[in-house]
Amino acid sequence: MPWQALTRSMRGQPVRAGSGISKRKSIWERIHLDPWLLGLLLILMGSGLLVIYSASGQSMNVVIAQALRFGVALVAMLVVAQFSPIIFLRWAPVVYGFGVLMLVAVELVGDIGMGAQRWLVIPGVIRFQPSEMMKLAVPLMVAAYLNRCELPPKLKDIMVCAVLIALPVALIAAQPDLGTSLLVASAAIIVVLLAGLSWRLIGLVVALLVAGFPLLWMNLHNYQRQRILTFLNPESDPLGAGWNIIQSTTAIGSGGIFGKGWLEGTQSHLEFLPEPHTDFIVAVLGEEVGLIGMVVLIFLYLLIVGRGLWLASESQNTFGRLVAGSIILTFFIYVFVNVGMVSGILPVVGVPLPLVSYGGTSSVTLLLGFGILMSIHSHRRLLPR
Repeated sequence: MPWQALTRSMRGQPVRAGSGISKRKSIWERIHLDPWLLGLLLILMGSGLLVIYSASGQSMNVVIAQALRFGVALVAMLVVAQFSPIIFLRWAPVVYGFGVLMLVAVELVGDIGMGAQRWLVIPGVIRFQPSEMMKLAVPLMVAAYLNRCELPPKLKDIMVCAVLIALPVALIAAQPDLGTSLLVASAAIIVVLLAGLSWRLIGLVVALLVAGFPLLWMNLHNYQRQRILTFLNPESDPLGAGWNIIQSTTAIGSGGIFGKGWLEGTQSHLEFLPEPHTDFIVAVLGEEVGLIGMVVLIFLYLLIVGRGLWLASESQNTFGRLVAGSIILTFFIYVFVNVGMVSGILPVVGVPLPLVSYGGTSSVTLLLGFGILMSIHSHRRLLPR
């Protein structure tokens, strides 16, 4: 298959008859998916299943459950990609309002698990976490608002965006779920930054955040304060609050350059490592495949981010650029926070490694985001500028 023809096909340029890919090109256009991004995501999910198999003590039940969740998430991504971004623009306020109402419902009648009130339960049907949908609903709402404004945004527009962000973030933080609230805030703030926020306003916001830190500290829960203090000095309580960080960094360090080998890790299999198949799965990977394996995984993530940024740059209207850029940069933040958390350079905030850690809701949310990203790219010529 000629490389030049393949390149023209990916850029939406006409392909000469006989090139051998015209049929494939029409298939990808019909289903509104980007084959390069989809292929990278499938490789990442396949690698995740291998790591989960080892981290879960070689439990096929866990692997099958995760594979089924990936299947549901891929179907959701395919369905979302079929919708024009105009639909996302029109429905963003409705989805945002519905999400806020569900967060209020969590506060009033939410189900409690592991010391937090984060879930809504429909008896006999589903138990779900409304805060997950806000990872998409909030940046969509902020982008929809800024799409109607003159860019770069004025101070009054920034204030409106701040209110749109603060309301759901405060409700999520009250559950309490500091990790998710920070991710939701980050996704929406990226939208504002991509809109062309001036350096003067950025400096003002940073100054306000610094000035407001004492107030934020006073309103943190005790366990959240302890996480920050433990991050600064994990050896102060090695058998208590510092256990997670110490064991995860020990596991990563023991892997060396080439690792101990797949299924040969000791920290996770002997139950020294906390949550080995969810939040701390990077430590399992580092112990078993070493520095080389970690570099390969990070490179795979960078390829996904790079492809996503290229798709975002192809968008031809404000709403598409803001949403697509936010989705892929937020994905990068997930990776950065999880790897930093497990390696001890960031506080532990309970953020899973995207499409590698065990979990269904986060996988569906992430692939829904990629579905929106592919929709924006594949429908870019149909959108008003």
